[in-house]
Amino acid sequence: MTSKPIGVAVLGLGNVGSEVVRILTENAEDFEARIGAPLEIRGIAVRRVDGDRGVPAELLTDDPAELVGRDDVDIVVEVLGGIDIPRKLVLSALEKGKSVITANKALLAEYTGELADAAEKSRADLYFEAAVAGAIPVVRPLMQSLAGDRVNKVAGIVNGTTNFILSAMDETGADYAETLAEAGRLGYAEADPTADVEGYDAASKAAILASIAFHTRVTAGDVYREGISKITSDDLETAKSLDCTIKLLAICERIVTAKGKERISARVYPALVPLEHPLASVNGAFNAVVVEAEAAGRLMFYGQGAGGAPTASAVLGDLVMAARNKFYGGRGPLESKYAKLKVAPMGDILTRYYVSMQVADKPGVLATVAAEFSKRDVSISTVRQQGSGDGARLVVVTHLAADSALSETVASLEQLDVVVHVASVLRLEGTTV
Repeated sequence: MTSKPIGVAVLGLGNVGSEVVRILTENAEDFEARIGAPLEIRGIAVRRVDGDRGVPAELLTDDPAELVGRDDVDIVVEVLGGIDIPRKLVLSALEKGKSVITANKALLAEYTGELADAAEKSRADLYFEAAVAGAIPVVRPLMQSLAGDRVNKVAGIVNGTTNFILSAMDETGADYAETLAEAGRLGYAEADPTADVEGYDAASKAAILASIAFHTRVTAGDVYREGISKITSDDLETAKSLDCTIKLLAICERIVTAKGKERISARVYPALVPLEHPLASVNGAFNAVVVEAEAAGRLMFYGQGAGGAPTASAVLGDLVMAARNKFYGGRGPLESKYAKLKVAPMGDILTRYYVSMQVADKPGVLATVAAEFSKRDVSISTVRQQGSGDGARLVVVTHLAADSALSETVASLEQLDVVVHVASVLRLEGTTV
């Protein structure tokens, strides 16, 4: 006897939505066997219903609100992108008791609390594995597999576009603008790459990871953010000489302040990473996330972080879970926000720094520069001078220092007569000295 079908509405038919529909259609019997009941697509919301979209025309609609409100829709899959329209649709679905699967990191990074409250009130499921790292399972391990552990740090490469650009710069020696253009030609970068290269995409994902890992609501606005647009081929060349590479990292961790208060840090920026660190070898458009927990130790998740099929894989994993809950009467995990930890300001964060500056090539420069670091208790680990004359370049690597002290040091260096300009300031992650 065939069980009553579970109705699915798909909002969006772009790269991800198309793959979701294709895989659902081609593997319908497998999904029914895994769930216990057949899944039926009730409709697909698109902006325009004209033209050949590769799906039955009768499934298409340009009225997503009507589709979400239909009585025969049990689960809503949101892969539209954007914030305002998806927010209204997802809230409407949750308020009606329908389960929601979304890949929308920007929406979740701003409105996780609102959506989670709506899901809890109506006893609906809200799943979002695909919102963080494409096909890589990170959300569910943090929410479920490590629910009995204490997570201290989550760090990783969560944006494929920037990782492709930095990897290509490192391999070829090309500059940023040239490599960005190549990324666009190959389809790795959008026509407007701002969200990727300036770190907004990674910051949204960091907010989601920090919220889950530390049982605290964190929004994108809480995340300190820097992008990669100022990284130069000289920076990457110097990184090699230091046995490092440069990666755009999303870092979420527990810290203890000087006053003994527990806080969390959520930040995104390009950083030097030692070549022996597991994240250093993650190249191209791949993503990787390293989780450090007290009992489990260090865990690493690696794989395709974007793309239609990989992201659809994560969406469909959530869909199976939500459908099983509908069929068996279960419920997915609720939001955990009991800890209510405060987010530490960036100035309180301790890390190491790489400072590159163009300097006048004359006696006393090193002593003058070193004095500015010493005034603010920023200890210098190594110093290298490259070139001579007008092209003299001084590279300083520090020991652990507070971000506020380093910022003050850089501001003072800019005022020195012997410093032509400070070219780059990058953090050094993956070391503790």
